[in-house]
Amino acid sequence: MMKDFEIGIIGGTGGIGGWFADYFAGAGYAVQRSGRTSGMSIPELAGRCPVIIVAVPIAATREVIDAVGPHLAKEALLMDLTSLKEEPVRAMVAATRAEVVGCHPLFGPDCPSLAGQNIVLCPGRGERWLGRMERLFTAGGARVTVTTPAEHDRMMALVQGLTHLDTILMGLALRDSGVEPAALERFSTPVFRTKQAIVAKVFGLRPEMYAAILAGNPALPEIIARYEKNLARLKKLIGQRDADGLAGLLKES
Repeated sequence: MMKDFEIGIIGGTGGIGGWFADYFAGAGYAVQRSGRTSGMSIPELAGRCPVIIVAVPIAATREVIDAVGPHLAKEALLMDLTSLKEEPVRAMVAATRAEVVGCHPLFGPDCPSLAGQNIVLCPGRGERWLGRMERLFTAGGARVTVTTPAEHDRMMALVQGLTHLDTILMGLALRDSGVEPAALERFSTPVFRTKQAIVAKVFGLRPEMYAAILAGNPALPEIIARYEKNLARLKKLIGQRDADGLAGLLKES
């Protein structure tokens, strides 16, 4: 039995947009998928679906929001799935009279189900759709956190930004070492191989996505300053061969 409204996903033919298109369809909703070369036009999609979800790369999100926002009715919902929230939520509020919710699913399209996964929702305008979307996600077993866009980006500076920063620095250091991967393999540990696989993913799969996450988060410069401060402390202790000082630093944490 189909539910009482349709969901239109711009960018719903692949990636995380495709994942959510499948999830909503499995929950009984009619889903319209729009891609770069397939599906309805943006005005047609907005005229038909009271819920529009923008699931395109960060670099294209603002353009799509500006294109779809004016076509939505006041009673509709405009939602995005990007990894950053302050700028997209601000853009959605400015572009439409509809209700606005920023959404960040904290998992990728290879995730087998929603059960146990984290989703963050950031209200931009209105409350009616916020509650409906929260219930729709919790029904699938997700853990939903509702917070402000600013708090989301601050937390993502730690969870995503710091993680990707560390991974990129490791990759650059390995590159600059001049040691061939085959030689590293003969000396590798399980932990190193795990980290090496993460480095390969960041550098090789979708580098534009990771670059946008780092460059676009307004809270990240403060995290980088802390990173540099602690790196300087480590560098000094290692240069002094101060094992006791290093151990003390770890115990402080």
